[in-house]
Amino acid sequence: MEGCGSYGAGLARYLAAAGIEVIEVNRPNRQLRRQRGGKSDPVDAEAAARAAASGQATAVPKSGVGPVECLRMLLVARRSATKARTQAANQIHSLVVTAPEQVKHQLRGLNLRARVRICARLCPGQAQTTVAYAKKALQHLARRYRALDAEIAQLDVEIRRLCAQANPALLRAEGVGPDTAAALLVVAGDNPERMKSERSFAALCGSSPVQASSGQTVRHRLNRGGNRKANNALWRIATTRMQNDARTQAYVAKREAEGKNRKEIIRCLKQHITREIYRQLTSPPPTPDCSRLRTRRQQAGITMTQAARALGTRPARISELELGRNHNHQLATRYQSLLHTHEAAPSPI
Repeated sequence: MEGCGSYGAGLARYLAAAGIEVIEVNRPNRQLRRQRGGKSDPVDAEAAARAAASGQATAVPKSGVGPVECLRMLLVARRSATKARTQAANQIHSLVVTAPEQVKHQLRGLNLRARVRICARLCPGQAQTTVAYAKKALQHLARRYRALDAEIAQLDVEIRRLCAQANPALLRAEGVGPDTAAALLVVAGDNPERMKSERSFAALCGSSPVQASSGQTVRHRLNRGGNRKANNALWRIATTRMQNDARTQAYVAKREAEGKNRKEIIRCLKQHITREIYRQLTSPPPTPDCSRLRTRRQQAGITMTQAARALGTRPARISELELGRNHNHQLATRYQSLLHTHEAAPSPI
C-alpha cells in the first residue's frame, strides 16, 4: 500500500485488524515512470506489487491504534495553536509600533507578557476614534493570545500524560522532555518493533551519517533526510546535554581536542543518542514506582525542602517526582534510598 499514514490509513488499520500483513511502499520513481510510458493506476499497482514481491519494500506501517496515535493528533493541534499564538504576538507588536501616541506610551518598553496583560484590560469605549479602535484591536489580540496560551498549556498536560502512558522510561532519559519524547514516539509509532535495527531508526530520524569524502579527505556530513521533527528532537537533546550533562561535556572536550567542529560533534552525539533512544523505545526498562513517595516522606516527617536539599535538587523537582510528572530514574532511586535510610534509622536531615 501507498500512503499508509495519510489517505490509506483507514484501509491499513482495517486490513491489519483482519490479520492481513500490510507492507508500505514508496511512491514510484518518477523518472523511471516517465521512461515506462507515464502514470496509471494499473502501472502503479504493478510497481507496488513488484516492490513487495522482490523484497525491495519491507516497511511495516504504524498501527495507529494506541496512545502514540492520540499523541500525534494532539501535537497537530498544539502546533497550530503555537503558530497562531506567535502570529497574535507579532500582530500586537506591529500594532503597538503604529498605534497613536496615547496608546503607545502605555505599552512602550514592556515585554510581551506585560503588554498582553495591559492590552486585555484596555477600555476602548464608544468613541469612533483611531485611539478607541487601536485599543479594541489590541484587546481582541491580547484575549486571543491568552486563550491560545491556555489551550497550549492544557494540551501540554495531555501530551505529558500520554508520553508517560506510552513510554515512561523515555521521559526519564537525560535531556528528554515531553516535547522531544512526543516527537520521537510519533516517529516510531505504537509498534516500534517495526524498526528492525538501530540503523533503520537512525535513517528514519535523519541522524545516520552521510559520506562526504573526496580524494584523501575522509569525512561525513549531517543527514538532511528523514523525519525532521524527530531530527530536531535529537538536536535539542544533544544541545541540552552539552550544557548540563558532565559526561557529554567531557565527550565534547575530547572531540574538540581531536579537531572536530561543533557540527561534527553534534552529528556524533546524535548518533549516540539515537542508539540510546532506540533501546528506550524497543526495550524500555522498568520505571520506579513513585506513587508512595509523598506518603512515605510525610510519615517520616521530612519536608520537601529538606528532601531537595539532601538530594541536591530543587523542591519543584521533588514535587514533580511525587506527582508522577517527572520520571527521572536516577533521582527517584536516590530519593527512595534516602527515605529507606531514614525509615531504618530515623535521624534529622
